[in-house]
Amino acid sequence: MITIFHNPRCGKSRDCLTFLNQSQEDVNVINYLLHPPTFDELNKIIKMLDIKPIELVRKKETIWIADYKNKSLSNDEIIEAMVLHPILIERPIVIRNGKAIIARPLEKVHAILQLI
Repeated sequence: MITIFHNPRCGKSRDCLTFLNQSQEDVNVINYLLHPPTFDELNKIIKMLDIKPIELVRKKETIWIADYKNKSLSNDEIIEAMVLHPILIERPIVIRNGKAIIARPLEKVHAILQLI
């Protein structure tokens, strides 16, 4: 099973979903704007991505610039900001077999599909 944290308004996310739907595997689609991850779920995803929370933030989003930019935030505070404002979460995120990637560029999806 492949899971994609998807924003249907994002062209890159739509392209990724189209690609995954051609993969011969079941795809669990989570529209994270309608069903945002909890703090614990997002923390787990960040660990699977093997990145720092700030690396998952869309720093050009208006809400980030207005409310968080240039503030000294802890990792937990950054995660809390993404939970409160899921538009801040970079997309698309693809999870398979306990591994996760930010599928930008789309070619990164090939690597996660190779995992057994």
